[in-house]
Amino acid sequence: MKHIYEGKTKTVFALENGNYLLQFKDDVTGTDGVFDPGANSVGLSIEGMGKGGLRLTSYFFELLQKNGVKTHYVKSDIENSSMEVLPAAPFGNGLEVICRFRAVGSFLRRYGQYAKDGQPLDALVEVTLKDDERQDPPITKDTLQMLGILSNEDYESLKTQTQNICRMVKDELAKFGCELYDIKLEFGKNNGEVMLIDEISGGNMRVYKDGKVVDPLELVKIVLG
Repeated sequence: MKHIYEGKTKTVFALENGNYLLQFKDDVTGTDGVFDPGANSVGLSIEGMGKGGLRLTSYFFELLQKNGVKTHYVKSDIENSSMEVLPAAPFGNGLEVICRFRAVGSFLRRYGQYAKDGQPLDALVEVTLKDDERQDPPITKDTLQMLGILSNEDYESLKTQTQNICRMVKDELAKFGCELYDIKLEFGKNNGEVMLIDEISGGNMRVYKDGKVVDPLELVKIVLG
């Protein structure tokens, strides 16, 4: 394996077969030691988070594939906290796509003049640039196209897929008495096709149960036992 990239929550290696290996870490994003899926820096380390995040990611990727959604997922090695994936080119230096079902977090901080805490949102899609230096700024469809980061056609594909995927995840979580408030996804291009990449775990979503936030490892226990 060849070391390619050291991310906040994963290490990326290139495999001899042309695919990549994602090594999941126990680190999660947050601020001042408090978990926050919307933060752009590592805030804390939770023992077992890497393996737990991979278990949940594998569960959701396999669920999506059964429902005809193409992703970069190939297979997982839970014991070694690693996942083999197809190669996919990012858009620019990377985009984060947030799908919101309730107004919380950065959305409420930005739009609190109009939005109420916990206000229902209908799978609202927002896109931000992966740019730590500039605090991951939100970016519009027109700006993405103008700067050559994402074509209008690819944007529409990304938006449609995001809403479709996130509604599936939301419906699945509802089976366990959980409500998905928001979730952060990433997409890339494989053979010219826009597809879901990265992960789907408690580390990149806000989930509530009985009116309380569910932490990432607790979500693994609720869904997978």
